[in-house]
Amino acid sequence: MQPTTPSAEENRPLDDLPRTEALRRMLDSQVAAARCVAGAIAEIDHAADAVAAAVAAGRRLHYAAAGSSGLMALSDASELAGTFGIPSKQVRIAMAGGVPVDARMPGDTEDGTDEARDAASGMKPGDVALVLSASGTTPFACAFAESARAKKAKVIAIANVARAPMLDLADIAISIPTAPEVIGGSTRLGAGTAQKIALNMISTQAGILLGHVHDGMMVNLVADNAKLRQRASGIVQRIAGVSEDAASNALSDARNDTKRAVLLASGASPEAAERLLAETGGRLRDCLAALRANDKTTN
Repeated sequence: MQPTTPSAEENRPLDDLPRTEALRRMLDSQVAAARCVAGAIAEIDHAADAVAAAVAAGRRLHYAAAGSSGLMALSDASELAGTFGIPSKQVRIAMAGGVPVDARMPGDTEDGTDEARDAASGMKPGDVALVLSASGTTPFACAFAESARAKKAKVIAIANVARAPMLDLADIAISIPTAPEVIGGSTRLGAGTAQKIALNMISTQAGILLGHVHDGMMVNLVADNAKLRQRASGIVQRIAGVSEDAASNALSDARNDTKRAVLLASGASPEAAERLLAETGGRLRDCLAALRANDKTTN
């Protein structure tokens, strides 16, 4: 079967299209990039296992990347504490040139191999490095991956070019070959979308494996503002089947620890809640099953 030749309309540059057609092409490119992630499901699952194991063992997660990839890494890393209650001391972000505070990301920082090695110097065996590069050749990312391997950390690499050199440095290589960008070289578009989706999947699956998701809810969230306290209250109400007042009281007694609040609202004593969480590795479903079994035994 002969490959189809793009029509003249399909070959028109983005800036030469009518505005709605340009937007439609942008959207189509994002959808196509998202579909590319499907080919890496198995590797993403392996990566989630590695992340969950490291977090459970008290090891650190190190995100490393430059430019647009660095922004994708920063976004995922920064949400781990609030979404899944992963202690911030277990998460490190190595972004070439540092995290920007004035919207400037000088391009030369991606060549900073010495900076990458310095950033990786504190890694220890058992840590996990999540290293991103659209091309898979970015010097900063490759140097970080090399240093992480030398430190006997596990390396998860995400690249948007098949058989990219950086993937050869990884214990878990996630190849998501996206199509050429609608604006040549602007990897914040299709490549960035695919990277962010992959990171979302890794961290969410890891959160599930750690027992931080129950019935599709974030039961390990850090309720440190009014909105999240209200969300935590709703979670306690739904899981424990109690009133808003009872949920609020349980959260207060549990010092805004949502899992403990669920157990308290379900009838556990503070001591029993602590013991159940310790025995089950914080898996609320197992805690509730043990609590119900104990109720049947004593009644």
